Parts: sequence; C-alpha cells; structure tokens
Amino acid sequence: MKYTRIPNTDIRVSKICLGTMTWGRQNSEEQGHEQMDYALEQGVNFFDTAELYPVPAKKELYAVTEEIIGNWFKKNRNRDKIVLASKIVGPGDYTKFIRTTGFSKDSIITAVEGSLKRLQTDYIDLYQLHWPERNTNYFGQRGFNAGEPDFWEDNIHQILETLRDLVKEGKIRQVGISNETPWGTMRFLEEAKVHQDLPRMVTIQNPYNLLNRLFEVGLSEISIREKIGLIPYSPLGFGVLSGKYLGGQKPRKGRVTLFPNYNRYSGENAMAATQKYFDLAESNGLSLTQMALAFVNTRAFVTSNIIGATTMEQLKENVDSINIDLSDEVLEGIEAIHEEIPNPAP
Repeated sequence: MKYTRIPNTDIRVSKICLGTMTWGRQNSEEQGHEQMDYALEQGVNFFDTAELYPVPAKKELYAVTEEIIGNWFKKNRNRDKIVLASKIVGPGDYTKFIRTTGFSKDSIITAVEGSLKRLQTDYIDLYQLHWPERNTNYFGQRGFNAGEPDFWEDNIHQILETLRDLVKEGKIRQVGISNETPWGTMRFLEEAKVHQDLPRMVTIQNPYNLLNRLFEVGLSEISIREKIGLIPYSPLGFGVLSGKYLGGQKPRKGRVTLFPNYNRYSGENAMAATQKYFDLAESNGLSLTQMALAFVNTRAFVTSNIIGATTMEQLKENVDSINIDLSDEVLEGIEAIHEEIPNPAP
C-alpha cells in the first residue's frame, strides 16, 4: 500500500480509501465486516461513510452503514488503526426523513453525536458536509442556473464556528466538504483564512473518473495551490468503468441494474467513451477497472481514492490497483479519448 497525508494535518492515510455506501442494502453486515478485515490486512487504513448510507437512502435503513462499522470496531477493538470519515446529510426532498434544518448549529451537533453513537467511537477523524445547502450545480448538473430561486443566506461562518467547537470538544479532528464548487470551496477557505480561530477545510470529496474529469477545471488548481486534497468518489462511475454494462449487458446484481435511476454514467456518450477506454485497456494487457483506478490514483491533487465493492473479487482488484503503473502510451491514449469525448457524464 502507498500512503499520503491529509493536507495541512499529520493524519497519514492509505492512497486507497474504503467506501461503504452499499453496506446494509447491497451488502450484509457480515460482508461489510469481511471487506473491512481484508482492506485493513492490505494496508488500507482510511474508511469513508455517512449518516445517509446505505444508498439509495431509505427511511427504515437510515444510518445502518455506520452501525455496521461501529459493530466491527466493537468486535475487533481496533478503532485506533482506522482513519474514519463521515458526513452530515445535506438538505433535499429525499432526506426530509432525516432532518429539514440543513447545517444549523443544532443540526450539526445532532448529526455528529448520532454518528459517534452508531460508530461506537469517541471521535471522527474527518467530518464532511455531504453537499451544499444552497442551489448550485452538483450530482450531475452541468451548469449553475442563476435564475433559480435561492433562499439560502450565507451561513459559512456559523457552520465553521459549530465545527470549531466540536473540534475543541474532541468529537471531530478535521473537517471537509463534498460535492462542492470552486466558489463554495474558496468561500470556506477564505473564511478560515480571515478568521483564524475557525477550522480550515482540508479535503473535498467530489466525483472524479475517466467519464467525469470536471474537477480538473478550476478545482484542481484550488486543490494544489490551497492544499485541499481531493478524495474522489465514483472512480468507476457506479461500476460502468468496469466494462460490465457494455454491449447492453445488465448484470443481475449490478448497481445500475438494481437502481436504474442511477444512470449518471450510463448515457450514450458515456457508454461510447467507456468502450474506447475498454479497448485501450485490453490492448495494453490491463482490465478497464485497473486502468480507470490507476489513472485516478496517480493524479497530483488526489489524497486518497475511494473504492467500493459488492463482492470480494471486486474489492481485491480495486485495492490492487495501487500497484498498477500506467505507461506513457496508455496515458496518451486516455488523453486522446478524453479529447474526443470530454466529460460525457458530469
């Protein structure tokens, strides 16, 4: 395994991060525990979860994933070996069963305390805002619709004050953002720069993969110059970049098969690009999964790559991607395809 540090901290994390959003829905607790056992054996010390998980969100399954992780900690007594990240849910129609008060002070405190209880731990290493409260472009929306009504009032300072107090209490160590835009990222960073008693966002968890490299436009420069590390999610685009959906295939247990509305990476242009990437990988003796993950692993702005799996076979291949070195020929081939079909799945 390879390791890095979360920017501006002394927290050492594996370059591969174990994602957990299928546990409790597509995976049982036993399977989740098996994944954590294997990942830790392979040197993966960074786990990412959220109060929203498992996904798709369902009222009767609220926060089951955190409970599965907490039971694993209790059973193994190894909390000290893991860098643990979780998130507070953002506002939206499909999260009203959790809360409707956004990132108010009470909401953040309630969310953190609930996660601590379910995770059976005294602290969370990295606590993230799952998506913005304001109207902006995330979850596949290409552009910002300035004409939409937006009743959001800038509460960045208040959010950071609440997080600061939780840091002082020892309940969280560091803070991060997720599904953010360049404007939102700089807004948080500048507030902490002006008010130096406030915590600084150290990571951003946004989508990044061969079908969606929009992070490179604006955010990658912010990441490098401001030292806020990307921990990318969906590096395989909901499994599309494994190649298993090519040719109209619908694997019975595939995520896109089970949940057809999760079609963010399955459009016509995305599938055309995926076929080209598949052919490039095959012609160079690689699986598409290996090539797609290895590409993400080597980006300068990536702190740790969040992989997810529903089978142990998938997990083993995903973790092993850390050992794949891409040749100049492969990298040039990737850029040629990207030039031909850029960002088909935002």
